[in-house]
Amino acid sequence: MLPTENRLRRREDFATAVRRGRRAGRPLLVVHLRSGDTDPHVTGETVPPPRAGFVVSKAVGGAVVRTAVKRKLRHLVRDRLAQLPPGSLVVVRALPGAGDADHAQLARDLDAALQRLLGGGAR
Repeated sequence: MLPTENRLRRREDFATAVRRGRRAGRPLLVVHLRSGDTDPHVTGETVPPPRAGFVVSKAVGGAVVRTAVKRKLRHLVRDRLAQLPPGSLVVVRALPGAGDADHAQLARDLDAALQRLLGGGAR
């Protein structure tokens, strides 16, 4: 489970990450990353932590499959929060193949997408 301070909840935050952030697509998922040190919803001088949200549509599968995919993705992102810049917004969108993928396949695609977005990979 993601800690409360690392959860992306507001619709406008999802929209900001998707519309203004960078995108890296993989066969099982698409990762949107909006780097930034400021959060308009937090007052004060503290640097906000990175926050992540997930989009898993009905194209992935039924309710049980979608919930399982979300849980796997939350677990994977939680382990990678330290790699993300402070104040960044991350949206992970599962593609239809994610419902049939195992944990290792999702981890491989997530790692590749994050590496590309954080400057470690070529297009």
